[in-house]
Amino acid sequence: MQPYTNTTGIVLPLEKPNVDTDQIIPARFLKRVERSGFGEFLFYAWRYLPDGNLNPDFILNYPQYQHATILVVGPNFGSGSSREHAPWALLDYGFRTIIGTSFADIFRNNCYQNGMLPVILTADGRDILVNRAQTTVGYKITVDLNDQTVTDTEGFMETFEMDAFRRDCLLRGLDDISLTLQHENAIAAYEKKNMPQKLS
Repeated sequence: MQPYTNTTGIVLPLEKPNVDTDQIIPARFLKRVERSGFGEFLFYAWRYLPDGNLNPDFILNYPQYQHATILVVGPNFGSGSSREHAPWALLDYGFRTIIGTSFADIFRNNCYQNGMLPVILTADGRDILVNRAQTTVGYKITVDLNDQTVTDTEGFMETFEMDAFRRDCLLRGLDDISLTLQHENAIAAYEKKNMPQKLS
């Protein structure tokens, strides 16, 4: 996966609390075997009308947020089932950074495994970002993983805490498989040493 250092992007505020993974991507769209192609189904029940047309009243469809790459969410985002397709859909749509006050544990871990950064800010900090994104067209922030800061050009700055191991993995672009493959030579040597001897 691609290393994550910092990103600057337009903010889309989604204030709904307790958004679960079935709302992020409904179960009926989980039939694909690859990780791509899920973005078009993101927030499907809210994003589309019963006739299949885009719902103009859902924020993801507002013209000013069409190029948003940073999602600011309500509390307990990603609750419900453990489906990894939820971060796949968000990432495929274009969101690599999600900011909120709390995330469901499994969802947060799935984000890390897919190179996404879930940032936890204070409620006051999150509310400032939401307000500015709602009132300023094209409002952008910068999320810097090296410094663990969220900033904008209007003077906002807040630091965020993060597990050092997860931070290092994101900075280096390493998922669990990549971490294991760093020890490929040692694994091969162990397998060779412990391979059963052929009977003569």
